[in-house]
This record gives sequence, structure tokens and C-alpha cells, in this order.
Amino acid sequence: MRTESNANENSTAAVAPEVAPQSPRRVTGVEVLPGFPLQVAFADGLTGVVDMSGLVHSPKAGVFAALANPSLFAQVTIHYGMIEWPGEVDLAPDAMHAAIQEHGQWSL
Repeated sequence: MRTESNANENSTAAVAPEVAPQSPRRVTGVEVLPGFPLQVAFADGLTGVVDMSGLVHSPKAGVFAALANPSLFAQVTIHYGMIEWPGEVDLAPDAMHAAIQEHGQWSL
């Protein structure tokens, strides 16, 4: 599972130190599963699945349509406690955390 990057690994940290998010709802780990789900872990210990298969294949996917390309989908990272892909496509953790806490997964 990928984990949050260390601020010292970022070249911008030399100019201004990165502020580490403190929210217990921040994402601390993400793993791409077969298809289009993600296994995610949060700072408070909650874990669950985010199923994006419906969203990336939807005619209303918008910026998320590009993620239907499996190689791009696999480039997921964690940035400031959020899940992010190239092109600044991201998922904020609050709604994700709430849905996983209630249902064990979040289907988009």
C-alpha cells in the first residue's frame, strides 16, 4: 500500500516546509485493486474500499473519465492527505471517510 510521502522528499520543501495535515480523516495509504477500486487507510485507523468503476465509465464522469485508462488509474498517490492522480484529479477524504465508516465502502 502506498503511504504519504515525506515532506523532505519534495523539492519544494527546500523553499518552504510542507505542512503536514493533522485531520484524523486524512488518507495515509492507498492500494489499487483489480478493476477500479482502491483500498484506502485513514489516519484514525479506518480502512475500506472506494469503488470508482461506476464513475470512470459514466457519461457524466467529467475529469474522472481519463481514469478509465488502467495505467493512469494506477498512478494514484496521496497528497496532503487526499487521493490524487496526475492532472490534479483528486478525491477529498471527508466524504470518503464518512461513507466507509457507515457502509464499509464508497461507491462512486
